[in-house]
Amino acid sequence: MSEYIEIETELSDDGEEMYISTNLTLAEDEAEVYESAAAMEEGSPVAQALAMIEGIARLRLEGGDMVITRDRDAPWHAMVADISAALKDFFL
Repeated sequence: MSEYIEIETELSDDGEEMYISTNLTLAEDEAEVYESAAAMEEGSPVAQALAMIEGIARLRLEGGDMVITRDRDAPWHAMVADISAALKDFFL
């Protein structure tokens, strides 16, 4: 495990999805897809750690990458900060 976490973000053209790449293993084998916060609460430990973040409408984890679809009015800047904090708490 690295002593630091790398997080790179890229916003989709329509602004509704965020592509996030990390140097972490977020999903071990195959992709995990969660269609709601309730599904995330029942999912993998990483999904559970992200379930408390307001504004996530859909989550896809695959390897070290994630794709987040936000609720229509959720602010990306706050969500990215919360996601970074949740990943740091979980992995470090």
